[in-house]
Amino acid sequence: MTTASDTAREAALLRIARQRQAAKRDGAAHEAAAGPAGPAPLSAAQRRMWLMDRLGGSGAAYHVPFATRVHGPFDPQALGRALTALVRRHEVLRTRYGQCDGEPYQEVTDAAPVPVEVVPAEGDAAELLRETAARPFDLTGGPVLRALVVRHAAEDHTVLLTLHHIAIDGGSLAVVARELSTLYGAAVGGDEALSGTLPGPAPQYADFARREHAAMDVLESGLEYWLRRLAGARPVPLPAPAAGSGAAARRGEAALLAEPLPPAVLEGLRATGREHRSTLFTVVLAAAYATVLAATGSTDLVLGCASSHRDRADVRDLVGLCVNTLPVRVDAQDAGVFGELLDRVRDALLEAQQHRDVPFDLIVERLGAAARGADGQPLVDVTADVVRAPAALDLPGLVSEPVEVDLGTAKFGLGFYVEEDRSDGGPPRCLVQYDRARLDEPTARQLLRGFADLLAAVAANPGHPLPEARVRAAHPAELFLRDRPEVAEAVLLETDGGRPLAYVVPSGVGTLEPMGLRAALRSRLAPELVPAAVTVLDALPRAADGTVDHARLPGAPASAAPVIAGGPREQAVLEAFSELLGRRPAPDADFFLLGGHSLMAVQLADRLRERLGLPLTGLDVMEHRSPRAIAALLDGRDQERAAALAAVRTAARPATPAHGASRTTAARTGTVLVTGATGGVGSFVLRELAARGIPVRALARPESAHLLAADGIEVAEGDLSDPDSLRAAAAGADAVIHAACTFTSPEVDLAAMRAVLDGWRRGAFVFVSSVDAYGQPPVTDVTAETPPAGPFTAYGRAKLDCERM
Repeated sequence: MTTASDTAREAALLRIARQRQAAKRDGAAHEAAAGPAGPAPLSAAQRRMWLMDRLGGSGAAYHVPFATRVHGPFDPQALGRALTALVRRHEVLRTRYGQCDGEPYQEVTDAAPVPVEVVPAEGDAAELLRETAARPFDLTGGPVLRALVVRHAAEDHTVLLTLHHIAIDGGSLAVVARELSTLYGAAVGGDEALSGTLPGPAPQYADFARREHAAMDVLESGLEYWLRRLAGARPVPLPAPAAGSGAAARRGEAALLAEPLPPAVLEGLRATGREHRSTLFTVVLAAAYATVLAATGSTDLVLGCASSHRDRADVRDLVGLCVNTLPVRVDAQDAGVFGELLDRVRDALLEAQQHRDVPFDLIVERLGAAARGADGQPLVDVTADVVRAPAALDLPGLVSEPVEVDLGTAKFGLGFYVEEDRSDGGPPRCLVQYDRARLDEPTARQLLRGFADLLAAVAANPGHPLPEARVRAAHPAELFLRDRPEVAEAVLLETDGGRPLAYVVPSGVGTLEPMGLRAALRSRLAPELVPAAVTVLDALPRAADGTVDHARLPGAPASAAPVIAGGPREQAVLEAFSELLGRRPAPDADFFLLGGHSLMAVQLADRLRERLGLPLTGLDVMEHRSPRAIAALLDGRDQERAAALAAVRTAARPATPAHGASRTTAARTGTVLVTGATGGVGSFVLRELAARGIPVRALARPESAHLLAADGIEVAEGDLSDPDSLRAAAAGADAVIHAACTFTSPEVDLAAMRAVLDGWRRGAFVFVSSVDAYGQPPVTDVTAETPPAGPFTAYGRAKLDCERM
């Protein structure tokens, strides 16, 4: 039954969506989206985190692990009480993120005890920490904070807090560390309530988001500045990886290279900064510009840096995400020495900081297709920063040391960093982090070497000449085509706002088919790197000096065959495009040139996934870009799933055992249902089954279905709190792997187990339990005869009760 509070909540959500849409139409001023008790809009920074999550493919790039090794008499239960008090104090730590009319909103949930999982482990347990920190978050249902304690010995523990970036930044991590230390000390001292431990009420992030949302209209002049400033800017042309070198790496999979810096170099860099009225950060940023200039030959460069809003008193102790990406454009033409470039970088940075309140995603949305390269590369894909020791969790009565948890993820294609100080007391270092799908290791090492050499040189002499630009590396598609035996010569022609065109000259070996070459390119390269067309020429046009004359290369070839109307799936994709754009595009029109952006990609993927019943993410839309290419992707996924089903269901069944012989479980002949597929165990099992070509049905909330989109995976929408959806998902499955749980609501977990069992009809049933179900053994040497200890958490009790079903 709909209540008055439900109606008020729905009205608040609709008001948020309508205000967003009205702002896009006429820039009208916003009022606060809802009262303090109701849903609130997302801040611009949160909106970016939400979009990255909804697009899919970001993995753990936006997870924030905070680990500390503590020595002494540590009390996990006191930590649990302190965390519960902290989450009760800061609403953003107990906020969920929903969607209404395509627009996200945030809603504070009731305070609940924060579970602290305690796991015994030998050694440093680095892999356990990494796997726990990388486990996906469900922003729709929460929570956005989880806690793990690793017990190495009686007085040796590692505390790992993992938060989603949507609720935290570096500045607020220091607030969390300080307040958690105070709360833990009070909890150890016997204060059960912890209500008066910290002074006054904390500022709430939803209020910050409402204020930012209501002031959107005043940002219009700043937005106009950015549109002028970035007009004509292009992404940094990163040196392409050698053919095949990045084939095994997933986008966002990072590698980090480091080189020590003598302390004298760091002091010399500060002195160079003082001489040019610049900070250490500005000197490092200028060194990054110089290194990229040398690697690419491009003198018009846009690099990004983080800009914080924490200089204002009202947000100094606010827990939440208060950072913005600042694009800094510098013209390095005719800058002969480093000091000249440093002055230009300083001036450009100071000018950019005058307009730092304009959300970067708003700039990107307004720039449209101009904010990306022809291959989909974002405008800001190279960053620089000065890294300082992270906040430390100093718990009273314990000796603490920070623990680094490397998730191996990259938010940008390339990053240049200098460590000003280190938590382990080691010497400063310069670092290069890179996306392994965008750069190969030899190129990254060259960049690190050039960066380190330049820092050392300019620390001693700001008048040091800028390094000479190297020849730009060839496009990966060009390298691939040159390696083909049937191709004698190959060259690519960049186009404005579209994919490059490829031109090849036959070698006379074998048959050269343009369609076959494009198919081979698609099998080896990321979709955005595949040329729009391959044209066969008798010879490449040459200039007087013998180089290829790009101006005389023909334009995109017209198709000799008549355009054939696409099938039903392509028509469905075109219809979804039409609904969002307000006009019907051509089948080969580019998503970004049509005015597409991140939110529209998410909305388009949601519609098509619901209507066509096939996996699709916003990232798929942004990578494949045209209605025809997206339809082809969906066709391929449908065919792969059908083939997998056919192969498994026609496989030979085991022979019927003879009379009296022991009967074993028959081999599965169809689809496997996996619940908890976005969790640590479930996601691993899901990927492994799909990789083996086994048809998989994954249970997911409607809002989280995009996290599971992959070839051969069927998504069954449901929820642990909806028994009917669980029974329906299990019905028809030939095996069940039940890995889902709430962690915090044992009664829901038990009811869900019963519902899945009710729907299960045949095949194997695997229940994923936990060591928590059996507690800590009473002895060190455990044998088969050792009596089990009882569960020591409600979570463990629920797991044990489910096992007994």
